[in-house]
Amino acid sequence: MKTILVKTKSKHYKIYIGYNIIANINNIIKKENIKFKKSLVIFDKNIPKVFIKKLKNKISSEKNIFLSFEASEKNKNLKNVNSILQVLLRNNFSRGDVIICIGGGIAGDVSGFVASIFKRGLKFINIPSTLLAQVDSSIGGKTGVNNKYGKNLIGSFYQPNLVVSDSKLLESLSRREIICGYAEILKHTLIKNKNFFLFLDKNLQNILKLKKGYIEKAILESCRIKKYIVEKDEKESGLRKSLNFGHTFGHAYEATLNYSKKLNHGEGVLLGIFSAIKLSKQLKLLNNKDYKLVLNHLSKLDFDNLRKFFKKKDLIKIVNFMVTDKKNTTKKINFITLKKIGRVKINSQIDIPKVKKFIKDVLLK
Repeated sequence: MKTILVKTKSKHYKIYIGYNIIANINNIIKKENIKFKKSLVIFDKNIPKVFIKKLKNKISSEKNIFLSFEASEKNKNLKNVNSILQVLLRNNFSRGDVIICIGGGIAGDVSGFVASIFKRGLKFINIPSTLLAQVDSSIGGKTGVNNKYGKNLIGSFYQPNLVVSDSKLLESLSRREIICGYAEILKHTLIKNKNFFLFLDKNLQNILKLKKGYIEKAILESCRIKKYIVEKDEKESGLRKSLNFGHTFGHAYEATLNYSKKLNHGEGVLLGIFSAIKLSKQLKLLNNKDYKLVLNHLSKLDFDNLRKFFKKKDLIKIVNFMVTDKKNTTKKINFITLKKIGRVKINSQIDIPKVKKFIKDVLLK
């Protein structure tokens, strides 16, 4: 079991990474001195029952309430936030009590947002159950929900009290879901660490097959990158914007398909990374050697097949979602572009007509 200490201005907390560490969850909570009388455990319906049963037997508090949540982008909304708030209010939770979430990024984002606004903040423990959540959404305190205008437009920055990443939970995931999480690991290497990228490129299949040693190293190194960035820039005023590499494109692609099962978040990010490196090359920022390295790596992940879901009629919709993205503050669209593997340019502002032409040429060929 490995631990990473995240130190932000608002809160310090640890990330525990290991295999089958849920079995020790009560000891971990005690070790971190997180005290509470009541717990609301929000769990994704897709979590194998054996893990939920294990939690029920391990969490020590005067009152434990278990609440199932059907995680989907369409259910990541204020209606479900209000339903959870009603449970907390009916059971007279206080700020000294805790929400424990076991689930993927969607469940974690919703649970964290509820924790941030209930009585102006109660304790929050995140047990991410997907690779995507373990390397991305569980770290850094971003919470939020979607609405008809786009993804994560309503939310807050609220750091957890504890993150417990159990790699045994990943064994129930499909290969598609593992690749979904892998997209964020790849993103982290591209923006910060070329040596880590070369490790991924050499050991891709071992990581995707969840081979012990390889998957834990990938999770650990990815978390270290995000920890570094979040500590430097908790509220996304500068450096943290680099974590959006591939996401301005990816979020627009997801929203255009109405967050359907055709394209999950990680697949949107993979397609977004492809688009971002194409843009970086077009802007003459990215050298040919690194450009080919990234393209070759993406080809091993069958990302190219994802373009089939988009038609020429989707062009205006894609661009409109980019315009309303929370990262844009001008009439131009802001992108994170790649200078070389391990280094990004945070503000590449492109005129909307040029963006339309680029997407038409790259995505809708």
